[in-house]
Amino acid sequence: MNKRLGNPGWSWRSRVVGGFLCLLGLALVVRAVHLQVFDKGFLHGQAQDRHLRVLETPAHRGMILDRHGETLAASTPVDSIWVNPAPFLAQQGSVERLAAALRIPPSRLREKLKVREGREFVYVQRHLPPHEAKQILALKLPGLYAQREYRRYYPTSEISAQLLGFTNIDDRGLEGLELSYDSWMAGQPGSRRVLIDAGKKVIDELGAIREARPGRDLQLSIDRRIQYLAYRELKAAVVANQAKAGTMVVLDPRTGEILAMVSQPGFNPNNREGISPGLTRNRAVIDLFEPGSTLKPFVVATALEQGLFKPTSVIDTNPGWFTVQGNPIRDLHNYGVLDLGGILAKSSNVGASRIALAMPAERLWSVLRDYGFGEMTASGFPGERGGTLRHFQDWRPIDHATVAYGYGLSTTALQLASAYAVIANGGERRPVSFFRAKQLPPAHRVIRPTTAAEVSQMLERVVREGTATAAAVPGYRVAGKTGTARKSGVGGYAERRYQAVFAGYVPASRPRLVAVVVIDEPSAGAYYGGAVAAPVFSRVMAGALRLMEIPPDDLPEGAGFVHSAGDAEELG
Repeated sequence: MNKRLGNPGWSWRSRVVGGFLCLLGLALVVRAVHLQVFDKGFLHGQAQDRHLRVLETPAHRGMILDRHGETLAASTPVDSIWVNPAPFLAQQGSVERLAAALRIPPSRLREKLKVREGREFVYVQRHLPPHEAKQILALKLPGLYAQREYRRYYPTSEISAQLLGFTNIDDRGLEGLELSYDSWMAGQPGSRRVLIDAGKKVIDELGAIREARPGRDLQLSIDRRIQYLAYRELKAAVVANQAKAGTMVVLDPRTGEILAMVSQPGFNPNNREGISPGLTRNRAVIDLFEPGSTLKPFVVATALEQGLFKPTSVIDTNPGWFTVQGNPIRDLHNYGVLDLGGILAKSSNVGASRIALAMPAERLWSVLRDYGFGEMTASGFPGERGGTLRHFQDWRPIDHATVAYGYGLSTTALQLASAYAVIANGGERRPVSFFRAKQLPPAHRVIRPTTAAEVSQMLERVVREGTATAAAVPGYRVAGKTGTARKSGVGGYAERRYQAVFAGYVPASRPRLVAVVVIDEPSAGAYYGGAVAAPVFSRVMAGALRLMEIPPDDLPEGAGFVHSAGDAEELG
């Protein structure tokens, strides 16, 4: 009887439960349809936001090469360690283990991540060698990842530092040629779509959106071998003479190609943390100085061009001084009567000033402008300065006289080298360049070839018997001029602060190399250009001539020289 009474109750409860389950199933079906049909776009977007990412593919920066294809700068692959702070900090002991691997204080790492806990991406160490990054990833800490990047490496280190400059941590140019040609070498980063898991780890590559475009290489006219010679000898001279600084430029007068450009003191561009801002300046194109007596050959050349003097003309410099507007112009000694070559050989201020005063100020100013004084060389180097050459209408008679021996105007080492290249190149001026010349650039004639030859003979005399005997190179005819200029300061020119300069070229019979050496504030005793700067020129030119296999032009009768015919006549 109890069974009969219980059956109806059980049946009723079954129907209620069954109905509820049916309604629940129907609701699930309706919800599924709604999600699949009406909310499909929204859900797809949420999935993409959580698991789909677009990552940047870094582009390889182009190399910098010397004229022979030797590497001066290259970007090498490195790995940067980053973390997703939330899951990383949630794992007990993760901070201590990572800090130990990176050799940094755990407190510093924890503080850095705590401040950025709301982010998903935080760098903790940039630019590690791949093998070190692999060891760190082997810790298998949650939220710890690596990203491939590139770091710039400079094989020549300090030797080419101010010339090449350097890049920042993102491999973008900050100084020097790295900055000038950043867009050429930087390339174009690519992008790719990836699928990530809940821990932000890439689990699938979905394909490239845009391929990375590598940067283009930059091949310079610089010869790494000559660059090293110039660096070595300049640094030795700065140290030996206890000088404040120094710079040297070497170029090919036929093409205007810059073969070497060095500055001291230097720095190591491979160590960004140790770079002092004052050391990055490329003194050859930025530092201005009064050229002193190195300007005298251009005054003599201008006088010859106008027909006012001949090489055999003589100037009476007695008694070794004279006055202009009450200002004395003096020579070191009383040289008496000198021809034009003697004025350069003895470096007579009196003789040079008398020649300058014999010609119109406008003509002298115009020719100096033709040589490139008072304007930038247009080399394209960032921060290059053009020097100063005041307009002739602003000259007083004393300015007209003192400009003859290099006071009252300023120049850079590169400008001065470019001006000497005019005489070395038979009177034609070519634009200077950091790149190899595929064909000769257009030239501007400044003086006649005969005038250039006459001045060149006088400059050989300066090295043979004048103030620049220390610039001689055995076996070669050398042409050049010394300069020693007082540095200006507060209240006028300083008594014991000098710029020692030498400018010249070799072989004088057929010039292939022009060089300018500037030693700033030598303080070890000697300070004349002939004693301090000329020996640097001699040693660098001797090595460069040997490396380039340029045959001697001043050998004793009957002596011979074996050389490779190809390189001796190389245009670029």
